[in-house]
Amino acid sequence: MADFADRSLGVGYTGGSSILLFCLLATLGLWYRSLGSISVDTVSTPKAEVFYWAAITFSQTLGTALGDWMADSTGLGYEGGALVFGAALAVIAAAYFWTSISRVTLFWAAFILTRQVGATVGDFLDKPRDHGGLALSRPLASAVLAAFILGCLLILPQRAGVHPGQPGIVRK
Repeated sequence: MADFADRSLGVGYTGGSSILLFCLLATLGLWYRSLGSISVDTVSTPKAEVFYWAAITFSQTLGTALGDWMADSTGLGYEGGALVFGAALAVIAAAYFWTSISRVTLFWAAFILTRQVGATVGDFLDKPRDHGGLALSRPLASAVLAAFILGCLLILPQRAGVHPGQPGIVRK
């Protein structure tokens, strides 16, 4: 969808990102208006699942479009784009720990931003050097990302969770 908006519709990364952001926000807004919540804890009906998967689809595509826009249109390149989106994720993490901002809002903001980080880091690893990348092959770039994820899982503390739909579980 991102490349379709850029290349076929001719609206560029800015236009494509704007269209996708509008679609994502409209989906979240309609979901909230229709069901009263956009919390993933409430995704237990077919109607909620349709809204959830539409939001996922738009956020994934927005990740590609906005990541490309940040890297190409702003002149920051892939590294700069990844740093900007990473810094935004750090701000959201800080807001989680030190503010009372809605956890649902923070979840969706973080969820959406992880797509941009993924898109820019992925492009940085596998794009040719003359386009600002490291020119790693796709399999090698995937292995680097997998090693990073595995490292995070092994190093960062993990907490056991519970399924939000389990009876008797009270969510805060």
